[in-house]
Amino acid sequence: MASSTIISRKMIKLLSPTPPSLRCHKLSFMDHINFHLHSPYAFFYPKIPQNYSSKISQILENSLSKVLSFYYPLAGKINNNYTYVDCNDTGAEYLNVRIDCPMSQIINDPYNDAVGVVFPQDLPWSSSLNRSPLVVQLSHFDCGGIAVSACTSHTIFDGHSLSKFINDWASTARNMDFKPSPQFNASTFFPLPSETNLSSTLPTTHPSKRHVSRMYNFSSSNLTRLKDIVTKESHVKNPTRIEVASALVHKCGVTMSMEKSGMFKPTLMIHAMNLRPPIPLNTMGNAVCIILTTTVTEDEVKLPNFVAKLQKDKQQLQDKLKDMKKDMMPLYTLELAKNAMNIIEKGTHDVYGCSGMTNTGLHKIDFGWGEPVRVTLATSKNNNFIFMDEQSGDGLNVLITLTKDDMLKFQSNKELLEFASPVVESTK
Repeated sequence: MASSTIISRKMIKLLSPTPPSLRCHKLSFMDHINFHLHSPYAFFYPKIPQNYSSKISQILENSLSKVLSFYYPLAGKINNNYTYVDCNDTGAEYLNVRIDCPMSQIINDPYNDAVGVVFPQDLPWSSSLNRSPLVVQLSHFDCGGIAVSACTSHTIFDGHSLSKFINDWASTARNMDFKPSPQFNASTFFPLPSETNLSSTLPTTHPSKRHVSRMYNFSSSNLTRLKDIVTKESHVKNPTRIEVASALVHKCGVTMSMEKSGMFKPTLMIHAMNLRPPIPLNTMGNAVCIILTTTVTEDEVKLPNFVAKLQKDKQQLQDKLKDMKKDMMPLYTLELAKNAMNIIEKGTHDVYGCSGMTNTGLHKIDFGWGEPVRVTLATSKNNNFIFMDEQSGDGLNVLITLTKDDMLKFQSNKELLEFASPVVESTK
């Protein structure tokens, strides 16, 4: 396994200090009830133009300093009970690291776990307390390629916010005159309740077995094939890319579970749904609700049936939220989270998380030296499917995380391999 050596570690200060009026950033109820971990993304660039190779770190540091002036909570400190961020301009942690192998050894490894070497130690799944809300690592490989990793506190950012920040940082790196326009006003939509025992609202998690990840690609043509299967055999109309792909990987998960136990086990899939809109698109923070989709029979697992069920659950949630006051959304989201946790704790269902980071531009992040060949996350501690845009075309990449033993069975599923291919990138 490749090892890393820290070349330098520093705090990147804001180019412009945060005004005293913005010193206390109130966290929203949605922020508070979120899991207090870091969200980890890595962007791999194997071919760096010669005119950039000697100044990459300086470009990243200068642009990060400026963009932090707009994203000032990322340079502060979260207080102990997760109710506000002290925007004290401490800065973001920035590491330069040397990796003692070529990039190809990391991104062509069958398991995604190998990419853990490009994330800061003790991150990404550590607590957000006592660590900068933003930790950046620039990794230098023996081959001359680099990886840019950003770990942001999930207390401050959801996936939408993180993608907005990364895009704005890249835009600033290419043009220092660029001016981001984030709004840290989520607490006006989702205020913290004044008379709630906040410590009791947080769902609990338990240590789990070791998980591993693999990335698969669904080509545009295979997604079209899946959509045709779903629409021809049901009354489902206009299924999305993620709906049909998540139905397939869910079905493969059920098959794997049945091979292991010899019997069908009910499932729970927890989908994350962005609340922007109705919340404004430039609102930073956590603005996500969850959709709970269960199956209790093998028939419900079939692709057309599962997509129909997913669409119905999604529509019911949208209808529920449509007429709901915004300040009631966190309580409803919390209730859904508690329902999910109750199912998880009973152990009656196989549980999968599912989220989509598509249409965010993350697959084309260009700091000035071109687009990445791979965008990925570190391996989490739970079963989940994370969908991302592929680097070219209209297909999807999905990062699948399961226990090590389950992955051995899952990755040999013939139906999975009929529609999806393991992702291996050429860095030559």
